[in-house]
Amino acid sequence: MAAPKTEEKGKGKSDVSDYDAYFDMIQSRKTLSSSLQEKLTAAFTKIPVSTFPQVPRGKVIEILADTSIGDAVKILSESNIVSAPVRNPDAGDSMDWKERYLGILDYSTIVLWVLETADLAAAALTATSAAAAGVSAGAAGTLGAIALGATGPVAATGLTVAAIGAAVAGGVAAEKGMGKDAPTAADELGEDFYKVILQEEPFKSTQVKAIVKSYRWAPFIPVSTESTMLSVLLLLSKYRLRNVPIIEPGNPLIKNFITQSAVVQGLEQCKGRDWFDSISMHPITELGLPFVAKDKVISSDSDELILEAFKKMKDNQIGGLPVVEGPTKKIVGNVSIKDIRFLLLKQKLFTNFRRLTTRDFMNTIAATSEETMKVISPITCTLNATLGDVISTLSSKSVHRIYVVGDGNEVIGIITLRDVISCFITEPPNYLTEFHGPGIQEMLNKEKNRKQG
Repeated sequence: MAAPKTEEKGKGKSDVSDYDAYFDMIQSRKTLSSSLQEKLTAAFTKIPVSTFPQVPRGKVIEILADTSIGDAVKILSESNIVSAPVRNPDAGDSMDWKERYLGILDYSTIVLWVLETADLAAAALTATSAAAAGVSAGAAGTLGAIALGATGPVAATGLTVAAIGAAVAGGVAAEKGMGKDAPTAADELGEDFYKVILQEEPFKSTQVKAIVKSYRWAPFIPVSTESTMLSVLLLLSKYRLRNVPIIEPGNPLIKNFITQSAVVQGLEQCKGRDWFDSISMHPITELGLPFVAKDKVISSDSDELILEAFKKMKDNQIGGLPVVEGPTKKIVGNVSIKDIRFLLLKQKLFTNFRRLTTRDFMNTIAATSEETMKVISPITCTLNATLGDVISTLSSKSVHRIYVVGDGNEVIGIITLRDVISCFITEPPNYLTEFHGPGIQEMLNKEKNRKQG
């Protein structure tokens, strides 16, 4: 199936946006025999997608395109999922999935929107102060936005700085009489930031459809129930998708939703089978792991602002990073893109979010959340671990990455779900094109060029 057209604005900066380079690197670092690799790949070509276990409760959770951002965050959080397909309510009874679905909403999309919203709200405060001094709110707000780097998809969706300035001027900022530069004013705004983005216009009315295409990290590529699991594994590993929607031929509704996490959990259940044990018994170093080496690890110092940590994730298109401290960069915690939900749903805990350090953020969650161990505690292994050990840990802890540490507990590498899946497969020549037509390859090439642009 070909993917729908999208009009994306963001640009990634990942070193592995070149799919072929990433996958070639993996294959070159493995020390497994070619016969074993061919055996594993052939096995996955014989497993139909339709046999993969259904999502919990047997029904894919979808989010309507006209849902507000705030309500969408609640749906993701209450359903304990990190992403969901976005359905177009205007599609009616259309049998074309390209018309029925606009894309995937996940926490990375929301993070991009929140970070820019924060900067625009700060610029709006500058506009308010300037207007009081006789300067055009629109002009001052635009200057403030440029100074903050707030020039992106929000403006494209009609959330102009002038409109934000008017909203804030009529509410929070006007009441407080703030006459400061934008960053300082934003610091003083405190919990009222949430009033602006979740309760006041124009943010209150911002709907999922306004951001799902502009703020995204990966394309929407469904595959047929008649496809093989090798196609899904390639999309989730080499081609960097976090999830693959499954659609039945002739039926535009999504029948299943296969994520990287679900695949690794499925692999864990294959213990005892010859094909799984033949590779899982190997030390991670024999598989070339970790692919993300020490000098490529992106981390957050514990005294760094939490917003800077989220910006690092955004700028590098990664789903999480280790929190470190001291000259040896000892790992003390973990922050993932999903943790943005705490800033949005527990705003009373984070009224000074623009001054909040990563350490304070983690400590606050630890004191108030039932998910403390999953959210904060860093999941680690050593170079002596086997692939089976890593799979077991990722599956049992329901995390997306494991940090490889040295003797001093310093991070020397990272192993992600994507990396684990990549260990099990190779790509036969022209496989995706032969089984799914040229459309899927064209779309993937377009995505690669977008990220490199």
